[in-house]
Amino acid sequence: MADIQTLYPDASPLAYYGSELRRQREAQGLTQPQLGTIIFCTGSLIGQIETTKKIPTRDFSERLDAGLGTDGVFSRLVGLVLRSQLPTWFQPYADIEAKATYISTYQAQVVYGLLQTEEYARALLRVEHPRRVDEMVAARLERQRILKRKNPPALWVVLSEAALLQEVGGHAVMRNQLARLLEFQDDPWVQIQVMPFTAGEHTAMMGSFTLLRFDDDPDLFYVESYDQGHMTANPSVIKERSVGYARLQASALSPEDSATLITRVMEERYGNQS
Repeated sequence: MADIQTLYPDASPLAYYGSELRRQREAQGLTQPQLGTIIFCTGSLIGQIETTKKIPTRDFSERLDAGLGTDGVFSRLVGLVLRSQLPTWFQPYADIEAKATYISTYQAQVVYGLLQTEEYARALLRVEHPRRVDEMVAARLERQRILKRKNPPALWVVLSEAALLQEVGGHAVMRNQLARLLEFQDDPWVQIQVMPFTAGEHTAMMGSFTLLRFDDDPDLFYVESYDQGHMTANPSVIKERSVGYARLQASALSPEDSATLITRVMEERYGNQS
């Protein structure tokens, strides 16, 4: 059992989650090991989460609500907790991304975050954040939940062929990642195109960017550098980048031909995925 320590609920979403977990557990007269038995985990894990030493997952939170009968309290809180694990400069974008009704993005080097597998995301994030990789992977997977909600945003992704060829995490990880892209072929709200090297120069040679559209708010253009993101609703920028993106879509392979290329790369470069 973790040592008893004073909790400060106002310190962060994670601290509030931990203090609420302790409060609910003690109110029902349960020890950490007893609660762990109920929700199929160790008492040590309960203690680590209560004392903010470990980040709760959504699965853990759902089992916690079921075991304690807390009517979805922890399932609602965990979204805030996981979002708080994103880099501070990225959090405003993640909040706005979750409200968008239409997302169109060009990715020059890696698969777009909303389409990444857990293993692919882990390999990417481990490079810069080896001590926080579990938390950041959980936060990235939480972002992807917007594609599974009742009214998901329409998502249009143009990937450079480089994103298919840049090996991340090894052959098995890449096979699974490319297979994940192919799973979206039947999704009416997700379209994926590949910009082949043979297309030559195009309107996104400056690098990755994203356009966000909303029902009741102005469109936004988003681009990021190494340690910060930049958003603007400047009408001239939106117009220029929207036209540029339309030209980008016209230059890229069709969604059907893109799927063919993804399949070929998956089989020939990374081995066949059964």
